[in-house]
Amino acid sequence: MIKTRVPITMAAVARTADVSRTFLYEHADARTLSDEAMSQAVGRRVQDRQAAQDELEASWRERALNTEAALKTAHAEILAQREQIAELLGQVRDLRSEWSQEDITRIITENGNLKRRVRELTAESKSLTGKLSAARDNVRFADKRIADLEAQLVSASTSPPTAGGGR
Repeated sequence: MIKTRVPITMAAVARTADVSRTFLYEHADARTLSDEAMSQAVGRRVQDRQAAQDELEASWRERALNTEAALKTAHAEILAQREQIAELLGQVRDLRSEWSQEDITRIITENGNLKRRVRELTAESKSLTGKLSAARDNVRFADKRIADLEAQLVSASTSPPTAGGGR
């Protein structure tokens, strides 16, 4: 019963030994052995409970240490983020303090004017690109016409004079 960790009581011992409880109580040796076994079992149960409790406590201790480490890391990260936020807020405040409402209105107006000017220049660029393309076509046509005229001149000067009179 000790090996199998079955709870040891007088009734359990009597059943296992196939005797009556009265027999166990009347025989001193049997009673002494039963009492010793019960006290050992109680001691073993206390040890088992203590071991389980120690194991549980160790697991909780490990979890607590892991949690503390994670908490320290989180606090360090939070502190770094707070410092970064403070720095960025300072930069925003600096930017706001440098610009008056009049400056902001002027910049918005200039931005609008610049956008309008960009649109105008884009349209003008398209128009000039079209004119340049047309001028190039005209030059190509003129070059071709000049080449044709030169060919006619060359062929006229190399051809024999006609019978009607020449100079």
